[in-house]
Amino acid sequence: MIYQSEIALEKSLQTVLEDTFSTYAEVIDRHPSQLRSQEIGIIQSIGKGIARVVGLPHVQAEEIVRFTGGSLGMVFNLDPEEVGVILLDSNDTLQSGTEVRRTGKVLDVPVGETMLGRVVDPLGRPLDGKGLIRTSQRRPAEREAPAIMDRAPVNVPLQTGIKAIDALIPIGRGQRELILGDRQTGKSGIALDTIINQKDKNILCIYCAIGQRSAAVAKLIADLHDHGAMAYTTVVMAAGEEPPGLRYVAPYTATAMAEYFMEQGRDVLIVYDDLTNHARAYRELSLLMRRPPGREAYPGDIFYIHSRLLERSTHLNDEHGGGSLTSLPILQTEAQNIAAYIPTNLISITDGQIYLSPILFQKGVLPAIEIGKSVSRVGGKTQLSAYRAVAGDLRLSYSQFEELESFARFGTRLEESTRLTLERGRKVREILKQKQYAPMAAAVQIAVLLSVTAGLLDRVPISKMAIAEQAIAAAIPKQLADLCLQIEKGDVLADEDREALLKVAEAAIAKDLEG
Repeated sequence: MIYQSEIALEKSLQTVLEDTFSTYAEVIDRHPSQLRSQEIGIIQSIGKGIARVVGLPHVQAEEIVRFTGGSLGMVFNLDPEEVGVILLDSNDTLQSGTEVRRTGKVLDVPVGETMLGRVVDPLGRPLDGKGLIRTSQRRPAEREAPAIMDRAPVNVPLQTGIKAIDALIPIGRGQRELILGDRQTGKSGIALDTIINQKDKNILCIYCAIGQRSAAVAKLIADLHDHGAMAYTTVVMAAGEEPPGLRYVAPYTATAMAEYFMEQGRDVLIVYDDLTNHARAYRELSLLMRRPPGREAYPGDIFYIHSRLLERSTHLNDEHGGGSLTSLPILQTEAQNIAAYIPTNLISITDGQIYLSPILFQKGVLPAIEIGKSVSRVGGKTQLSAYRAVAGDLRLSYSQFEELESFARFGTRLEESTRLTLERGRKVREILKQKQYAPMAAAVQIAVLLSVTAGLLDRVPISKMAIAEQAIAAAIPKQLADLCLQIEKGDVLADEDREALLKVAEAAIAKDLEG
């Protein structure tokens, strides 16, 4: 019996194998193999971040090529005799004579929900040690910006949680707001606070670090983890020690990841930190490729590379899902010179700017936002209605105070009205101060600003302003929870609502002063 069963098993196995091979032969017959020519070039010379290749006569612009060993490059120059390639990986193993093969593809990156909470390089490769990222889709890094007819007006606010911005320089979803200032003035801190404030607001975030120190980015990622923001954030990192080609493509690949969510009807915030390093990387590559330099040695198309990047941030209309992509590009100025080449380029491309002053920073006014040089050309139309009742004249009066303060230094005697204006202005400046990692809800912001403009804080010493603000912030959500919800929804602040806010704030201040 055992012998017969073995014979039967052998026959059944043989039948399966015969069926498999016959099916395999049928597939081969239906799909005959075709010979394809493959171009293989050779590195003629190699430099820092670039390679010059010969032997690829049909290669196309921005095509990805693969070197022996697996490292990648992107075609940058197409000259009659050679091809200029920017390296997207380390060139330690590359040398003259190394083979280069065409891939027939442009630069693309993985996109999808699994990218959230991860730290990746500009090619989508994980850097956080959490294993491979499995996605079902890839998107090209370079894409045309949405057509004008595909866009909708910017009509929904994006709350940063920072009083000075939400009240005086509001940002809307789909806007491009430039953050600029000298080094070490808190530019990245504003972007980080904005990302943290999007918790539970159904807004996804992409943070693109371009040319930053690895230690600084690691600290930022740790802060995002500590405040629960990494769950809805993707960090794209091209550190300063990476090849310039990787720093150059970083913002484009990060934008491709963000566009996937925008086209799904989601709201996305992307931070480019910073485009100064991006411009320098592009200048370095262009000069190495012998492209003609222009102003400040930048190539002539430096404006175009930034405009084609930032034009991809917009608010799509309902026919295209209604999603939005809000961008906060960061720019570093030198010696407060906002009239330099790159700053003027980006100011003309974006929809407003937030300028951080090193003088205010040194005085301890944090965030060091200089109201007079900051503007939002779109966000005022999207600002919550309650802000308009509170902050309507605040910006103008604060700018006047700053001018008056500078002139008052030269005089010893001041009129009573001038003295009162200066005193009120100092209170406003003090109340606009805000610690990092302490975003404030819209209703609380309005109550605090209303208190200072209505004169409730006039008798509070400047040394106790922060304590009075904390008292108001604690009392408003507890005693006026329904009004807070109405303000968050965008309802107009009625006279009785204004009186209710002032009454609660006044009681909180009085109790605090008595204590």
